[in-house]
Amino acid sequence: MMKKIILMTSLLIVNVCGAANTTDISWRKLDPKHTILMTLSQGKVVIELAPQFSPKHVAQFEQLTSEHFYDETTFYRVIDGFVAQAGPKEDSEKDKSVPILKVEDQWQTNKDFLFTKVQSNDLYAQQTGFSNGFAIAHSAKEQKAWLTHCPGTLAMARESGADTATSHFYFVIGQAPRYLDRLMTVFGRVVYGMEHIQSIKRTSTIEGEVAIDSRDHTKIIAMQLMSEVPKEQQIILEVEDTESDNFAKRLVKRRNRENEFFYNKPPPVLDVCQISVRSRMLNKEIKK
Repeated sequence: MMKKIILMTSLLIVNVCGAANTTDISWRKLDPKHTILMTLSQGKVVIELAPQFSPKHVAQFEQLTSEHFYDETTFYRVIDGFVAQAGPKEDSEKDKSVPILKVEDQWQTNKDFLFTKVQSNDLYAQQTGFSNGFAIAHSAKEQKAWLTHCPGTLAMARESGADTATSHFYFVIGQAPRYLDRLMTVFGRVVYGMEHIQSIKRTSTIEGEVAIDSRDHTKIIAMQLMSEVPKEQQIILEVEDTESDNFAKRLVKRRNRENEFFYNKPPPVLDVCQISVRSRMLNKEIKK
């Protein structure tokens, strides 16, 4: 009887979170020219890039990927609850060969700027919302918008200066470090295989622990543009259309929490980083 109660509760929670029913979702196809397939020993990861928001970073990342620059590089800085950072060995010839990028931390908007609004008076911004599947923040007063550091986002690492990024990148693997918004260039997000990102070997230790040997760092076996992957090995995905009426309606339901599960109803507040943009696979068999 107890197992049945736990199962029913679990099913209810899945339904409340919106993961069970997919009949009311509007979908859009990913552009394979702006999609990355990363292969780790744990499995495959698919990343959607954002050339509409960070065009120079995306262009350089795609060029490096096409040249197999990231193959055999490692995640050398992985902090639990924070980020997983990868790239070539620092100060190596490979590292120094990459052009320096100017930061793309925000873009200009106008009074007609459209996005699917999530919340006003966010802790870090006047407004939050979604545009083309990406979580954004917006200031109507400044007429500026920027991508946010939600879990699963891909951003470019840099040195202290704003315009010092080259090839080192990181994924957000913990709570959203929103204080990094408008300080770093976010240029993509994980749409498949986030469990493999979360399983990347942590490299930070606490006092008293033995340091992690660099030979144990998680290695990138291969990184490819999906358009350059052989057809039979491609992972064909569609992602939720955040510009659709169906997505806007889902936000309203999430905000109001009308399901009877919430007997003690929370305030009608939505955190943009706690809203999943769902994806689905169109080819069912994936070669590992």
